[in-house]
Amino acid sequence: MSSTENMSPNSEACPGRWNHLKKVLERNGPFSHPDFVPDPQVLTFIRESCKILIVGAGGLGCELLKDIALMGFCNIDVIDMDIIDISNLNRQFLFRPKDIGESKAAVAADFINRRVTGCKVTPHFSKIQDKDDDFYRQFHIVVCGLDSIIARRWINGMLLSLLIYEDEGVLDQSTVIPLIDGGTEGFKGNARVILPGLTACLECTLDLFPPQVSYPLCTIAHTPRLPEHCIEYAKLLLWPQEKPFGDCDIDGDDPYHIQWIHEKSQARAREHNIEGVTHRLTQGVVKHIIPAVAATNAVIAAVCSNEVFKIATSCTGALSNYFVFNDTDGLYTYTFEAERKENCFGCSLAPKSVTMAESSSLRDLVDYLVNSAHTQMKSPAITTVVGGKNKTLYLQTVQAIYEKTKTNLPKKLIDLGLGDGCEIAVADVTTPTAIIFKLHLVSEMEQ
Repeated sequence: MSSTENMSPNSEACPGRWNHLKKVLERNGPFSHPDFVPDPQVLTFIRESCKILIVGAGGLGCELLKDIALMGFCNIDVIDMDIIDISNLNRQFLFRPKDIGESKAAVAADFINRRVTGCKVTPHFSKIQDKDDDFYRQFHIVVCGLDSIIARRWINGMLLSLLIYEDEGVLDQSTVIPLIDGGTEGFKGNARVILPGLTACLECTLDLFPPQVSYPLCTIAHTPRLPEHCIEYAKLLLWPQEKPFGDCDIDGDDPYHIQWIHEKSQARAREHNIEGVTHRLTQGVVKHIIPAVAATNAVIAAVCSNEVFKIATSCTGALSNYFVFNDTDGLYTYTFEAERKENCFGCSLAPKSVTMAESSSLRDLVDYLVNSAHTQMKSPAITTVVGGKNKTLYLQTVQAIYEKTKTNLPKKLIDLGLGDGCEIAVADVTTPTAIIFKLHLVSEMEQ
């Protein structure tokens, strides 16, 4: 019996457990990568050494955990900040009714550890932002099964920040940690392979993501017609006014917060004879939940897991680099190669710049960073150096600092000490590190 069959306690019960993998890893084939060398040690590597991080333990994450564990990978970490809700049980098959209220990561890890012999899944019940560089640096491959564009962008930024460039900007490829990203929306899905610093990163194709659904504030406040309008009214207008739980933001995972918004939304709906405000819809609007189909999750997870195996073993070429799936009407798949942007804010080494009119205010700059298709930031914080000292121009995430800096918004950039060619540092929830921009001020005619 080979050494790879002795790795798990019960391997004697199924001595041919990995025969299907050996057929791929211990001999060449028509689709083998030119540099692939068949060797039994490849299986030993994925069983003993290869470390995989799965980000997200929801609908897609459950499928990824199952697929990757059953493909022979034994060292898997999973990170997720969510707890299990009853609405998850129809498709997130690693969870049971008794698990409601528990950590998704912990329950999913325990399930896989009990069912897949020899597999060790380590759970992390936390936000991805709570982990430092050293945590992410330990993995060979990172796989995302997220429903948040912000979280995707943060992971993309983290892996880019781990890259080391030698003299003359030559990338040290040993610092590249491949990112495999999957996403689903109803009957549509996509999978992509990102080699940070080598291929198009997530920021390069930011415009491919569908825009977030939003409703005009005037409609929400005065002429609601949909149940979603009533929910947004309670969320955007009533919550800041009434502050039902003190001076805190809405937590979509807090059942008391959701219940309060649901009750206020129902009252608003009764005033305007609108039907359809349910607890599930309320939670969906507050958390921006995208409708999920279990079959789509299974297909995209299978594609992602296949790419994990190909990259880990080099047995064949990886996806290059974007896969689209659609079975809304029939079945359609398409693969294309997304190209890197020379001026990408994420992966380009070129200096980042932003051009504004000389008469622009700080509010104009903030609006540009939020609304531009190239940046799409959420709550940018802007600092600079004036007279040799660091100066915070605007920060809205800390209430005390926001109160002091919001008065800068209507001021002109020139009046704040920002001249043509000066540098500003912009921090945002979409990136783990601040981005340095060189500010170019031009006349109205030049713009």
